[in-house]
Amino acid sequence: MSNFVSAEQLSALQSSGAPVRVIDVRWRLDRPDGHAEYLGGHIPGAVYVPLATELATHGEASEGRHPLPSTLTLQDAARRWGVRRGDLVIAYDDAKGLSASRAWWLLRQAGVEVRVLDGGLRAWIAAGLPLATDDVRVDAGDVVLAEIGGDAISIDEAAAFPENGILLDVRAPERYRGEHEPLDPVAGHIPGAVNLPMAAHLDPEGRILDMHTLQATFAKVGVTEGTPVAAYCGSGITAAHTALVLDEVGIAAKVFPGSWSQWSNTPGRPVATGDRPA
Repeated sequence: MSNFVSAEQLSALQSSGAPVRVIDVRWRLDRPDGHAEYLGGHIPGAVYVPLATELATHGEASEGRHPLPSTLTLQDAARRWGVRRGDLVIAYDDAKGLSASRAWWLLRQAGVEVRVLDGGLRAWIAAGLPLATDDVRVDAGDVVLAEIGGDAISIDEAAAFPENGILLDVRAPERYRGEHEPLDPVAGHIPGAVNLPMAAHLDPEGRILDMHTLQATFAKVGVTEGTPVAAYCGSGITAAHTALVLDEVGIAAKVFPGSWSQWSNTPGRPVATGDRPA
């Protein structure tokens, strides 16, 4: 079964009365609080999710910008969203699925059935479906989450990963090469990491590409079925999207949630630059 649903499929699920909980994970680096945009228009019934406090936590710089929340924090959040045992959660955003993927990655580990809206809010609008402007409040859910964190790797595991697998750096090429670093104190990449920007998996409208194209893209950097693979980005958000796409083609992946924000803030960690892994 696909990790994605189309706008039409989501609309049909809502109309059928199926136990579906829709969450709006509006977040961007330049606009981390997406509540105002949510109030400007969202999928009817969708509950707004503040990524920075419910899908992440605050910590020291040496932990990265978006450390994982505790399982209890995530469970409390999911109950606030109204998620009940057996519900299907569908996450969406307005940023090509980047922040919605963070919700998918965490909730899937926690044992929740979860999907991502292919194409996000743009696809919903393009399908001619209605928007709402209310601030949705729902009755608390009763979902019980399994322990999260099993699909994450530590900074030391990330350092050693290229020895026996493929460590994907999914940031833009100029950040990987060390030519431009707008957020972190050091420019470059983890030695041994291979660059594969997340944009390679999407069409211009932000929808996922076909299976054959995705498989070919991963194969070009050495990732095929059975290859140990992990992904990192700037702060652990975008890397979850690559994990989502890899899962879609049948390849299990780990995520380094601290990502470059943790690596570059940890004294003594080596840095590679240029377009080659080492």
